[in-house]
Amino acid sequence: MAFSLHQFMSAVSGLQGQVPGFNTDAVVMVSIIVLLLLFSVQRFGTGKVGFMFAPILGLWFINLSSIGIYNIVKYDISVVRAFNPAYIYLFFQTNGMKAWSALGGCVLCITGAEAMFADLGHFSVKSIQVAFTAVVFPCLLIAYMGQAAFLMKNPLAVERIFYDSVPGVLFWPVFVIATLAAMIASQAMISATFSCIKQAMALGCFPRIKIIHTSKKIMGQIYIPVMNWFLMVMCIIIVATFRSTNDIANAYGIAEVGVMMVSTVLVTLVMLLIWQTNLFLVLCFPILFGAVEFAYLTAVLSKIREGGWLPLAFSSLFLCIMYTWNYGSVLKYQSEMRGKISLDFILDLGATLGTVRVPGIGLVYNELVQGIPSIFGQLLVTLPAMHSTIVFVCIKYIPVPYVPLEERFLFRRVGQKDYHMFRCVARYGYKDVRKEDHGFFEQLLVESLEKFLRREAQEIALETSTMEAERDDISVVSEVPQSPASEGDLRTPLLSDQRSGDDNRMGTRDDSAPVLPSSSMSAEEDPALEYELEALREAMASGFTYLLAHGDVRARKESFFTKKFIINYFYAFLRRNCRAGTATLKVPHSNIMRVGMTYMV
Repeated sequence: MAFSLHQFMSAVSGLQGQVPGFNTDAVVMVSIIVLLLLFSVQRFGTGKVGFMFAPILGLWFINLSSIGIYNIVKYDISVVRAFNPAYIYLFFQTNGMKAWSALGGCVLCITGAEAMFADLGHFSVKSIQVAFTAVVFPCLLIAYMGQAAFLMKNPLAVERIFYDSVPGVLFWPVFVIATLAAMIASQAMISATFSCIKQAMALGCFPRIKIIHTSKKIMGQIYIPVMNWFLMVMCIIIVATFRSTNDIANAYGIAEVGVMMVSTVLVTLVMLLIWQTNLFLVLCFPILFGAVEFAYLTAVLSKIREGGWLPLAFSSLFLCIMYTWNYGSVLKYQSEMRGKISLDFILDLGATLGTVRVPGIGLVYNELVQGIPSIFGQLLVTLPAMHSTIVFVCIKYIPVPYVPLEERFLFRRVGQKDYHMFRCVARYGYKDVRKEDHGFFEQLLVESLEKFLRREAQEIALETSTMEAERDDISVVSEVPQSPASEGDLRTPLLSDQRSGDDNRMGTRDDSAPVLPSSSMSAEEDPALEYELEALREAMASGFTYLLAHGDVRARKESFFTKKFIINYFYAFLRRNCRAGTATLKVPHSNIMRVGMTYMV
């Protein structure tokens, strides 16, 4: 954010020496207007506004190198001697502590350009390497050498060195290109912020907020409305408050050096744990780069009072939010895992689940892919009756644009057949409509469940026929139990349970029922399947009820005061104000039933 503001105000401040009466107030007003324009177009997506990135950046770097060459040739070509590293030693020997303090300003000379390429994350590693080596680094080097040559003849122009070194006839074209380049660099930083927030959410380190994918082909092109408007408001407040590029530059310098040091630590870990590089080389990397970065860090830390506190304050705020959300979410998940209901307990209750089964389909929303959530036990205790068909629904988002409707739901049976309980994973792509009509959702779910039941019956019949054929081939006569798929017994376990060790419970078909291929199996030839499909249709005719948990997370009484404060107040506040996790359908309130539950962590 500090980088974007510094770029904007630096570009706009060029009008101060060109337009009479254009003072600091005018710079602030124009910068705010440009910021409003920039953040207003974010909703169209990077792909919509990114078509002008390459040509504008190309013109920007061509202008930098051309003006630099012009100044070198016109004012002092001897600046090329700066390539001699001995001048570094002479500079520190001559200026002492002033030279160390000057390193804080040098940070801005070696950073910022990476935002135009790497922060967008839409380019390959090779393209970034070629761009930096062949374009960015040479052009920036020539531009700074040209400004140094200009200062050799005009030492008092240090405050406006960039625009003063531009030939008068080229001022307005360069001003327009510089402003557009600043907008593009700021666009890169905004896109990078969106990407970081999305990754933090995926890792469970940030509260759930709305994410809009603006591209059907590139998953990384996203738009987060809440963060967009938050950044806009913060940028306007900072510009109106600081009113100076120097303080904003100090803030940006500290943020950039901090990113450098964190990157060095992370790359060292990658070299050690993933690349498994030689230990000597692993130690040389942080020693070499860390020493240089530490020298810059000590220089920029002296600017904390002059605007450097800004990134430290924002980073502390976001660190508290991310840590609190991750800490509370982990404790809540661990509580859910401990409170899972065992399948043996459900089987002990019997097909009635220890209550009355009434017609209807109950959709129990939860976040567990495996196991029976504790909220189901709360439902059994709280409700006087339970629906004849229970479906545990878990919504998952996968990294593809669309999920075909025939692949939307994955089903698995929970318990035995006469329990009529199923687990369903509803899969959505990042471009799928998540607030679809509840009627369409229910119809699709039932159709998919019917297909699952038919496929399950076909697989059981095929496996049974295969076992019979094997017995006939080896002419082994054995005692075979009655088929559990007969009309009077619906307690056949899951196919997966049979394959895991319950094959002895699989019987042969009745002699009067011919063995058919799985592709031609029909409900009329499988009474158990017909019975279950009919029960499903009756439940659907009685309607759907969405069973949701209204969970409250509280710290245990014996917990420390710090934990109680974080969980009971800060984490609870974030949960109340973040985006709902599973209530994504347009469901009438009359079809929703919420059950209160407290997670003691």
